[in-house]
Amino acid sequence: MQLRYNYRVYPDAAQRVALARAFGCARVVFNDGLRLRQRAREAGEEYICDAELSRRVITEAKRTQDRAWLGEVSAVVLQQALADLNTAYRNFFASLSGRRKGRAVAPPRYRSRKDNRQAIRFTRNARFKVLVNGRLRLPKIGDVPVRWSRSLPCEPTSVTVVKDAAGRYFASFVVTADDWPLPPVESKIGIDLGLTHFAVLSDGTKVTAPKFMRRAARRLKRLQQDLARKQRGSNRRKKAVVRVARAHARVADTRRDWQHKLSTAIIRDNQAVYVEDLCVAGLARTRLAKSILDAGWADFTAMLEYKAARHGRTFGRVDRFFPSTRMCSRCGRINQKMPLDVRSWACPCGAVHDRDVNAAINILAAGQADRLNDRRARVRPGLVPAPRSEAVTYPDAARSTRSVEGISVP
Repeated sequence: MQLRYNYRVYPDAAQRVALARAFGCARVVFNDGLRLRQRAREAGEEYICDAELSRRVITEAKRTQDRAWLGEVSAVVLQQALADLNTAYRNFFASLSGRRKGRAVAPPRYRSRKDNRQAIRFTRNARFKVLVNGRLRLPKIGDVPVRWSRSLPCEPTSVTVVKDAAGRYFASFVVTADDWPLPPVESKIGIDLGLTHFAVLSDGTKVTAPKFMRRAARRLKRLQQDLARKQRGSNRRKKAVVRVARAHARVADTRRDWQHKLSTAIIRDNQAVYVEDLCVAGLARTRLAKSILDAGWADFTAMLEYKAARHGRTFGRVDRFFPSTRMCSRCGRINQKMPLDVRSWACPCGAVHDRDVNAAINILAAGQADRLNDRRARVRPGLVPAPRSEAVTYPDAARSTRSVEGISVP
């Protein structure tokens, strides 16, 4: 499994100038390559291949007077900028043809020096090196001090130097790490994600939502007001922009650290973890968008997924249309839709359910059923062709055969 290890780096004044030069050269090469391909398309010419593009915007450009300064940075940085452009084009074409699943990918766009994030990448061909004294040696930049929060598990294959909107520098190493299976345990868990409680587990455990953005809203509001009073183009406005970016970065770092700790504890204590496949992008267009984005459900489930794969645990996603909240976890009855202010409800079978705990129990049962189905166990009735008169899609129909009233959940 390929993993990224991020570390904070502290370049001095001369190294910051060299990094800014490398950022600019990589950006120019990327834009030149994009411009050539766009002009070729407008002129009706053939698509410029990767090798021909590299020859034009790097090899031949260095010999011209306008682009002679490209030779001041490592050639690997320029080649990786073109590699990013080629990847963007391949993703765009794969999205157009339907080979790439998910949301549509837009064509590449020009990079700007005003972008909040600037990055360059060094591969093994650049011969970067982690020195004995702990510094990172980068070609034509120098030995950069690194704050090592932990050691690298193996020799890195590449390193990306990133400058974020807050003016901080990071070194992101790509390593190929072996799986690290944890001792097997008996417990399995289903997780229902929410806003009041960030996560409700099927065993009744409730994790209160920390709401990092809400807690920092007062300070962020004051910094944004201070930024709005600054004159555009002034040095004080630039400093105010950095202060706002640092405040947002602090919120994001705190949220990420908290989610890492929670996801690690869940994966360590449970053999199988099942969550609901939420459409966060769609929910982010509702009136609860700020709270949903503050929760960070997508990042949390992604952490659970890759940690489960590395540590030998089972991870599954339940269909987002599965009525986990309205289904009775005891008898399987599907009730009518209920508003969000209803936190508990009673089933005609006599069971009284906590809304979130009941949903987590149903998610666990649905995830286990899907897992058994992957092993070719017969847990659902077979498909029966519908008569032509009944071949209709109803908006309120559930997407799972377990949603039929009377079928109990295992």
